Amino acid sequence: MRRISIWLATVLALGMIVVGGLLMQGPDDAAGPCVVVQRPAMLPEIPEASGLAISRRNPGIIWSHNDSGHATELFALDAATGALRGRVRVPVRTRDWEAIAAGRCPAGNCLYIADIGDNGLARRRVEIYRVPEPAPGDAETSKPDAFSVAYADGRHNAEALFVIGDDLFVVTRDRTGGLYRSNAPLRSGAELTLQRIGQFLLEAVTDAAASPDEASIVVRTSDSAIVYRTADVLRGGTVPYGLRIPIGRLREPQGEGVALDEKGTLYLASEGSLWNSAGRFMRLQCTLP
Repeated sequence: MRRISIWLATVLALGMIVVGGLLMQGPDDAAGPCVVVQRPAMLPEIPEASGLAISRRNPGIIWSHNDSGHATELFALDAATGALRGRVRVPVRTRDWEAIAAGRCPAGNCLYIADIGDNGLARRRVEIYRVPEPAPGDAETSKPDAFSVAYADGRHNAEALFVIGDDLFVVTRDRTGGLYRSNAPLRSGAELTLQRIGQFLLEAVTDAAASPDEASIVVRTSDSAIVYRTADVLRGGTVPYGLRIPIGRLREPQGEGVALDEKGTLYLASEGSLWNSAGRFMRLQCTLP
């Protein structure tokens, strides 16, 4: 018995040394053509930080939100530091809110809320909502326009939405990263059918975003962010491989959200960890072709 106790104590001690070494090692400061310029900021109000969208109305603001199981709220973050600048309630109930996107709309600038998660492939239709972009100090958005959405080829789980012009694009979370596009005008209450137009050949896509000028699209997984030219994406088919930014060594607890601006600033969001439930926000500066 004493030998077993000594053996267990030795194993535990070695485990603690390994874990301690990993924690002391810390994340990398660089990721391919990018350099970390804002270390992870803690987001205690957003423990399941899921999506990111660069504000079109409020300079210096980036929007985020929690995943399912939380109140339907938009969080306005300082794009430079990740500090919370406001939280705005959305008067709608979501089932599995996975993504947010900024884009044009009849009101000017809008945010698109993607209630598109379907891990069990149990939802015949999912929902996307559109609201005029609020100010960070607003208490509540206006009543959203609602779009009931189905895929032309059956049910899919998805966590990524971006907007180009008047069209919605969804990227599925599976083994191929299927690319789907809306095929009808976005009128409130409309039933939309998303048509498959291509694939990224990426597994487990967690978010995607168009740059504010809509010239580039960034798609992320847990360990990579890939930047594409919008023109290549819109051609459909198998999208030519873009510029891969390796982000796995940044050591996000559970990488989820992504956004990219015209100056090559890459924003990342992560859910929290077991030992610290606060979400994470990180900013990198990239040299892009």
